[in-house]
Amino acid sequence: MNSIKKTARMAGVLYSIYIVTTIFANVSRTKLIVFGDAITTANNILASEWLFRIGFMSDVLAGVLFLLAAWALYVLLKPVNKNIALLFLLLNLGGVAVQCINMLNLFSAVLLLSGADYLKVFQADQLQALAMLFLDLHKNGFMVAQLFYGVWLFPLGYLVFKSGYLPRILGIVLMVECFGWLMYPFQFFLFPSYVVISYLSFAVGFIGEFSLTLWLLIKGVKDQKTTLFDGQK
Repeated sequence: MNSIKKTARMAGVLYSIYIVTTIFANVSRTKLIVFGDAITTANNILASEWLFRIGFMSDVLAGVLFLLAAWALYVLLKPVNKNIALLFLLLNLGGVAVQCINMLNLFSAVLLLSGADYLKVFQADQLQALAMLFLDLHKNGFMVAQLFYGVWLFPLGYLVFKSGYLPRILGIVLMVECFGWLMYPFQFFLFPSYVVISYLSFAVGFIGEFSLTLWLLIKGVKDQKTTLFDGQK
């Protein structure tokens, strides 16, 4: 039980650091990128390139932290059902892989605006337009990663529900969040005009993952004998 508690705390710490790092990266990037306005965006990036680079590295670090948090949850929940735990770990890994590779699109904007000699064959407005194109590609790639991040919540929530040492309500919330979060990329690609749909995804995601993180940090696991998924003690 002490080992399980330590693993739960570790998962909570990693998840909380991931959330803070992600928020910082998104806030720093939001200040600089104005989608649809290539000139303003280029000027903002050039004026605050150091902030852009810090945001970029924060995003990459967030991906690593998210994978580590998923690994800690895997260790915590694999006694319930190892195969399902491996499933949510692999889904998380798929999302992190897409996210990190997609970060190259984000950094391409800095490279295009760097003023390197080999880029002098392009006009300034062409480079600005290309930078905006890669920023748009990054946004689309981010949405692809959300498909993995949505699906992984269902097996995670199921194991939380069945574990016996985490609240069942948390498991239910996470499983509901799976479908709520999946609305985010589906709305982006299929119904781009209905942005209001994404607000529900944000609300469900905030409730689900923040609740799990806070519980792991504050409560850890229940003080009781663990009942395994296969009926063994």
